[in-house]
Parts: sequence; C-alpha cells; structure tokens
Amino acid sequence: MSVEINNESGYEADGEEFAALARYVLEEMRVHPQAELSILFVTSDVMADLHVRWMDEPGPTDVLSFPMDELRPGRAGEEPQPGTLGDIVLCPEVAAAQARDAGHSTVEELLLLTTHGILHLLGYDHAEPEEEKEMFALQRKLLLTFLAER
Repeated sequence: MSVEINNESGYEADGEEFAALARYVLEEMRVHPQAELSILFVTSDVMADLHVRWMDEPGPTDVLSFPMDELRPGRAGEEPQPGTLGDIVLCPEVAAAQARDAGHSTVEELLLLTTHGILHLLGYDHAEPEEEKEMFALQRKLLLTFLAER
C-alpha cells in the first residue's frame, strides 16, 4: 500500500501512525496491495474553501474524501483491483473541537476521521439510517482493533 501523508496544517501529527492506520484499514477491507492513498492535513481556512467548492456548504468541516478510481472492498475469493483510492483531507482544528465535545484526544478524533474517510473512498455512506449503522459500526470495529494491536 502506498500512503502519502502531507501536513499543511501546523498541527503536529505523527504521519507514521496515520499511514499505519490507513494500511491496516485497507488490508482489512481487502484493497489491492498496490493501491494508493493520500492523506492531507489542512487549516480551517483551506478546509472551508474546499467545503464550499466541493460540497457547496459554508465553513470548515472535519474530513473530506475525494475518490479517484472508485475502488471497492475486495470480496473473499476475488482478486481486488489495483488503482488510486483517492485523497482524504483532514482539518485538525475542527477535529480538536469535536474531540473536546466527545471527551477524547484530538489524535483519536483524527484517527477516527481517517478511518471514516477511507470508508467513504470505498463507497460507504451514511445518508440513510441503515447505511449509517453499517458504516459507523465498521469504522468503530476497524479503529478499535487497530488501536488494540498497537
């Protein structure tokens, strides 16, 4: 797995930890081992611009996902397709506020958002209650298992 981390936010993020999480999630989801993923940390101003441009919504958000080759999770017995998964953009400033409200650390929130973003790139969504239940249960399982193995 090729995971590229770029930090333009000023937030001190351990790129290796985020890359390890991304590789773990991609392996668990049976994504092709040569798949490519980019994770970018940005300021709230940059995120607000992206949020307006791509979602037509004002203000910064916590995470945006930009799929490239529309890769999907691999199925048992099938060969996964190689390609570029896409980009995840994270905003540590928004994540920090959410972390305070949730009662955990900013890094925990950012790891959760990374997992969330990867699942979006793999075609998961949470627009409908059943979709939300499935996606959130999967992201929780993936993140907790990753953290337990660290």
